[in-house]
Amino acid sequence: MDFRRWCSHRVLPFSLLSSSLLLVLAIFFSQLAPAVRANAVFPVRHKYGGSAGRAKVALRELRAHDSRRHGRSLADVDFAVGGDGSPTSAALYFTKVTIGTPPGDYHVQIDTGSDILWVNCKDCENCPTKTDLKIQLRQYDVGASSTGRAVGCDQEFCSAVFQDNPLQNCKAGMNCEYSVSYGDGSKTQGFFVRDTFAFDQVSGSHQTSPMDGSIAFGCSYKQSGDSSASSSQAVDGIVGLGQANTSILSQLAQAGKVRRVFSHCLDGRKGGGVFAIGEVAEPRFNSTPLVPNQPHYNAELESITAGDAKLRLPWDFFGLASANRAVIDSGTTLAYLPADMYNQVVEQVLARQPGLKLYLLEGEFKCFSFGGEVDEGFPVVSFNFKGAPPLALRVYPRDYLFEVGDGEYCIGWQSSGVRSREGHEMTLLGDLALSDKLVVYDLERQAVGWTEHDCSTGIKLRDNASGNAYDVSATNLSGSPLLRPSSSSSSILLLLVSLALLRLLP
Repeated sequence: MDFRRWCSHRVLPFSLLSSSLLLVLAIFFSQLAPAVRANAVFPVRHKYGGSAGRAKVALRELRAHDSRRHGRSLADVDFAVGGDGSPTSAALYFTKVTIGTPPGDYHVQIDTGSDILWVNCKDCENCPTKTDLKIQLRQYDVGASSTGRAVGCDQEFCSAVFQDNPLQNCKAGMNCEYSVSYGDGSKTQGFFVRDTFAFDQVSGSHQTSPMDGSIAFGCSYKQSGDSSASSSQAVDGIVGLGQANTSILSQLAQAGKVRRVFSHCLDGRKGGGVFAIGEVAEPRFNSTPLVPNQPHYNAELESITAGDAKLRLPWDFFGLASANRAVIDSGTTLAYLPADMYNQVVEQVLARQPGLKLYLLEGEFKCFSFGGEVDEGFPVVSFNFKGAPPLALRVYPRDYLFEVGDGEYCIGWQSSGVRSREGHEMTLLGDLALSDKLVVYDLERQAVGWTEHDCSTGIKLRDNASGNAYDVSATNLSGSPLLRPSSSSSSILLLLVSLALLRLLP
């Protein structure tokens, strides 16, 4: 019998049956589809508590923090592990992650300048066991986790880590070991393992449900130098959000769970905010291309203005524009400019108030007394990047002037003194320039973008499977109901974390 006639005998219109079949088939094949490229998000807190907290901090402590970080960022690496952080005070933010079976919680620093996740391991030599951060340190034990396994030197992950410097004398059964030396004299050694990593999914606005995945990460068995047991601000390790295939971002993307896009929105006043993995639906933003083949997130500057004054960009010896790259680095507290550019910026900042009497604080910071509103009395400094239209990163006087006393201000701009591997003085735009902005790193499109935003209000992330946009903020994620999803859930992926605020040394 003809199929259409068979349908008509059963009083079921063929068009309706066709639609029904298509719906059933769509549902069926959706169950067979690979893991959804969803989103991940976790709240963060600033080490110094935002603008209110930084006013109580000695400026030399901020500068010392950045010096330690930059020493590690430009470090020589014994083996190319792709990581350049250290679990003491190199990054501004840390969080709590859950690893292993049974699960254990570990406090790790968030670092956009490094590429691997690693934690201190059982019986680690000279690893910290105490900290002033009011957290409990923990050492990972691969033997105590039923899902933990060492990564062999002949396995794909190890090959990816050492692709530029392959391991010598590798034999089946040997661990994939690493050793990293940092510019500040510290060092870490260990081997890579693979284990279960616990997450939460966001199934709606502020609603979460649990899931997990398998992640390869470093297991440190020896520390030395500034990353040793003497550190009073030690944590358990680092989670890197760099560009390499070994980063947690890339591993989750390769598993089909997320896209290679992440963002942060940092509240400059209170020091909180969110880091997110996945597509941002709101607020909208514009982008500029990333400079290719760079270890950090670099973008090309077209011009710098201070108020109405356009400043001279420095050029290298050959007159090439490569000297005009800026590193976007949320792990740096201040902002660092090449010497000539620093002098121009400071000159224009002070030109608005020619009667100011300058003095040096702590021997190096230019300070003055001022009785008015700084945003009215001093110019906005704007870094203008390539784009269509050009993309401006505006830094307001309230951001670059630090109130160190009643009506006493110090200039936060710093002369770089830091050089790239090509020998150029570097422009590093840190937390001073990035606070109160949504900043998006799109590794799929090789672009970085931003827009000014009140980060205390949260952002919207898009679920690529359903097209829905969900509200996410740092303040109201924890109260959401936990529901176990089915394997075909298309909810946003959320890293299950708990944030602790780093406090300063006395």
